[in-house]
Amino acid sequence: MTSPRGALPIASSKTVQLVLASESPRRQALLAQAGIAPDAIVAARVDETIHRNETPRRYGLRLAAEKARAVAHRWEGPPAVILAADTVVACGRRILPKAESAEDVRRCLELLSGRNHTVLTAIAAQGADGRVRTRIVETRVGFQRLTDADIESYVRCSEGLGKAGGYAVQGRAEIFVRRLNGSYSNVVGLPLRETVTLLRTSGYPC
Repeated sequence: MTSPRGALPIASSKTVQLVLASESPRRQALLAQAGIAPDAIVAARVDETIHRNETPRRYGLRLAAEKARAVAHRWEGPPAVILAADTVVACGRRILPKAESAEDVRRCLELLSGRNHTVLTAIAAQGADGRVRTRIVETRVGFQRLTDADIESYVRCSEGLGKAGGYAVQGRAEIFVRRLNGSYSNVVGLPLRETVTLLRTSGYPC
């Protein structure tokens, strides 16, 4: 198998392979939960700058599609379905950042404290036919009111670093959630039911 530099190939006998355009261990674990093992993992490095007047929904869909196309362009292996995803945490039309620092985590939690927010995960699959198919799943999440001590304790544990919205619902932040309407796996980073459906529609046997 010939694959792009940085790919992590896994031996497979399937006619159509699956390439995951994400190095996220959470997404890999969720796929494993559904009994799906990617044949290769390729980081999709695209510009994630938000366009002017871009809504959270459009932003997520655009990035997921761009990631799928970017990895498909680099893929030199057997026929494959390229799966990409992008998770967006939004308060209204405001897109929260992927927390890169303790201060980012703190600001996100201060904004989310005592409020409802939306988690959207856009998924995109480029089939061996070259067509990119997309879906987006929305989950409403409500946080309890957080004390300064709650926030500082979470900041110190570093769990929110690298996470959209500055928190990981599958970790300590689950205790902040007072309401969750919709797909839990969507909040973790990959809505399983919709992902499996999209993969099948795109020609991957799962």
